[in-house]
Amino acid sequence: MGESLALAHGAATVVNAMATNMGAAFGVDLFTKAQVKLTSESHVIETEITSDVGENSVLVQKAVTAVLRHFCLEEEFGAKVRTWSNIPIARGLKSSSVAANAVVLATLGALGESLGDLEVVKLGVLAAFDAGVTLTGAFDDACASYFGGLVITDNLNCKLVKQEALTLSEDEEVVVLFQVPSKKSYTVNTDTSGLLAFRSQIELAYDLVLNGRLWDALTLNGQCYSMAFGFNAKIATDALATGAKAAGLCGKGPATTAVVSRDYVERVRAVWKDYEGEVLQVNLNHEKAKVIT
Repeated sequence: MGESLALAHGAATVVNAMATNMGAAFGVDLFTKAQVKLTSESHVIETEITSDVGENSVLVQKAVTAVLRHFCLEEEFGAKVRTWSNIPIARGLKSSSVAANAVVLATLGALGESLGDLEVVKLGVLAAFDAGVTLTGAFDDACASYFGGLVITDNLNCKLVKQEALTLSEDEEVVVLFQVPSKKSYTVNTDTSGLLAFRSQIELAYDLVLNGRLWDALTLNGQCYSMAFGFNAKIATDALATGAKAAGLCGKGPATTAVVSRDYVERVRAVWKDYEGEVLQVNLNHEKAKVIT
């Protein structure tokens, strides 16, 4: 039976697609690895999420099933799946999209099959819908995880509107900080009723990123979603006041993203030290998701 290991990187929100189905995100160098070993026990998918053993594994199961079904092999194979990751789950940090990409790729590798990049991403989105872990399909997050760099998307139609490297001059070198509360917040439990009041501002954020003003878009989007979902927007404004280029809620929260020049990292860390939770420091990512073995 085939066996394969795959890697997908993390992502951060620029514009959350929940309000308008139009989104944008960029890659960061957090990661999830997935190892898939095929078995002869059809419909039996054993899972181990090593980084959070109590977490629900239905997404992993659905991602394997989506690939097997695509090749009409669900009656022939089952699988044993093991994942490990440094992405905190259910904090708005794209853990589901990244895991789906990694598991889909590893399943393809175990089968000895390959698909086009967007076909891989769409299978992961399908798995996320089937698992009930997404409201929009998170096509933007999935693309940013898969391709790296900046992506701008139409989530409703699974269309990649724009994809580009985040080319920054040497004096603009940035790192990404995440303020990550300890409490989980699952996407399917998110009350989106408050988004209507911010729809026009979120549309403006999408226009900003289309016109190259992604840091302004990230900040505006984050403020809107913080207010709509009742999260503490002061975490972001404290980062901005301390020199961050951009800051705002990541995804549906509760984590907050700050894009910071290296010279200001310790200042932002200092102002965030009194908030509950941990601070993660990561870099931008431009590497595609891949099968390792």
